[in-house]
Amino acid sequence: MTHFDIAVIGAGSGNFLMNRALADKQFAVIEEGLFGGTCLNVGCIPTKMFVHAAEVADQVRDAARLGIDANLAGVRWGDIRDRVFDRIDPYSASARQARRDGPNTTVYAGHARFTGDHTLLVATDAGEEEVSADTIVIAAGARATVPPELADVPFHTSDTVMRIDALPRTATIIGGGFIAAEFAHILSGLGVEVTIVNRGPALLRRLDDDLRDAYTALAQEQWTVHLGRTVASATSLDDPDRSGAVALDLDDGTRVETDLLLVATGRVPNSDRLGLEATGIEVHPDGRIKVDERGRTSVDGVLALGDISSPYQLKHVANHEARTIAHNLANPDDQRSFDHRFVPSAVFTRPQIATVGLTEAAAREAGHDVVTSTRAYGDTAYGWALEDTTGLCKVIADRGTGLLLGAHVMGPDASTLIQPAIQALSFGLPAPEMARGQYWIHPAMAEVLENAVLGLRLR
Repeated sequence: MTHFDIAVIGAGSGNFLMNRALADKQFAVIEEGLFGGTCLNVGCIPTKMFVHAAEVADQVRDAARLGIDANLAGVRWGDIRDRVFDRIDPYSASARQARRDGPNTTVYAGHARFTGDHTLLVATDAGEEEVSADTIVIAAGARATVPPELADVPFHTSDTVMRIDALPRTATIIGGGFIAAEFAHILSGLGVEVTIVNRGPALLRRLDDDLRDAYTALAQEQWTVHLGRTVASATSLDDPDRSGAVALDLDDGTRVETDLLLVATGRVPNSDRLGLEATGIEVHPDGRIKVDERGRTSVDGVLALGDISSPYQLKHVANHEARTIAHNLANPDDQRSFDHRFVPSAVFTRPQIATVGLTEAAAREAGHDVVTSTRAYGDTAYGWALEDTTGLCKVIADRGTGLLLGAHVMGPDASTLIQPAIQALSFGLPAPEMARGQYWIHPAMAEVLENAVLGLRLR
């Protein structure tokens, strides 16, 4: 059995733990897949590269509104795909090689299972090896989940759909969350006829009600959307000209035939694959490993971070947790806690959406004296330039304190526009000071946030 100071399971955000402050420690890094985790290989980064291509195509189609005559001559899917992965795949490989060549680090390309609180059995192509460590950090992420009624027909998840050989004529997406919304935008932007089947009454149900309803209405204009529907049965189509095609029978009797089926019904933590039953590590009912405010599990010396333990399946949260744990490992007398007070998120769909803090409903439920203000992109000078008719910015504040409670933006560059609101929330900047304590560039799109904040009727 080989012993290490620190063993890390997972080389996504877990890869950030090996830093100068811990250079004297002997590390084991165990990764059965690609270095970089979900974000680099099958998540945030490649999807946004595809999103940009889809947005360029949409801009060409929409150019006539601006008096520009343009035609979209075609979409070279193979070139788009290869542009993405010819950049990502070498980066992932180089990250692995850098760890292999780095000092005080042993890389295991294999799957780890606990055999005790601080012992692991690692299965690699070369066989099995036992590893132990004083400290173990679990950063093994999550995976796509597939409903049993879809498991026996050809399907893709977000892990595989970006590497298909050719674009289908039609695609059906099961689900109504972030992944479904982003891939609906990507596929339709590149010319695919998209259908969405969602069991809930609206898409992106966790958004503030106003944005949720506005986005759902816009989605119904762009794509065929079946709300409040589930798949009763699924069968493969026996058509040699449509390899991989599927027929879906929905619970209302509607039949949907599709060339490609994308399942986007959520992701589950990989905790069930780690042999935690051999340890005292506790998990939540949904499979997330239980951790405290410093990422510590119920077993002393075992920590967890990222999607396997966090309720936020977001790369920037996993990175924050990795930085905090790395600091605590290097500074046992100066311990820090995770800061999850104001976690922002964005959905790179059409239109783009970004959100931080409380929704209006959650703010009222929490007992705040709530005041809200909403402004349209089209009410600003730059919104005129964009000819935008759907973008909006909503801010929520406490009437008595004047502090922002939440901000929700839908429209072009929403993920960038929301940043001043994230800063105001994080540093306790009252809305009046945020609005008038700084310059706002005119005529920039950020004025939509300025105007929304100015519209708050505070005491």
